[in-house]
Amino acid sequence: MKKEFKFSYHHLASVEELNEDQKKALDGAEKATQKAYAPYSHFKVGASLLLNDDTLVLGSNQENKAYPTGLCAERVALFSYGAQQKDQGIKILAIACAGELINPDEFFTPCGGCRQAMAEYTEIQGKPFEIIMKNGDGSILVFEGVHQLLPFIFGSK
Repeated sequence: MKKEFKFSYHHLASVEELNEDQKKALDGAEKATQKAYAPYSHFKVGASLLLNDDTLVLGSNQENKAYPTGLCAERVALFSYGAQQKDQGIKILAIACAGELINPDEFFTPCGGCRQAMAEYTEIQGKPFEIIMKNGDGSILVFEGVHQLLPFIFGSK
């Protein structure tokens, strides 16, 4: 039997189309790119979690000579949240990037490992959080939750 999966997202032309919470989260992600340690790839990524109490938890990618022991920005932010502030709940996860590898003609999206980590934290809090990504051309992708990015989550039925 053939089945089909469909998903939706918003593709916004610029930051001006975001609401105040979304702007706050994305601003945090852009600031977090400045803390990235990316001497090998020169691809800096910042992530920001906007929690239900309006606290921001930031993360940036951290590379290591002993590849692949580095960690993506999204997981740095999520794991920091999990270790310190898990009771607040996540409203928005925003992701931004900077560096030579940014292609303005392509969407910028998280890796599969980060998507699975997002799925775990969605499951922990019992409801989805919005995911925002800023592309190299300045446009923004907005997803209602990780299920639009990872339809067959590991461990799903």
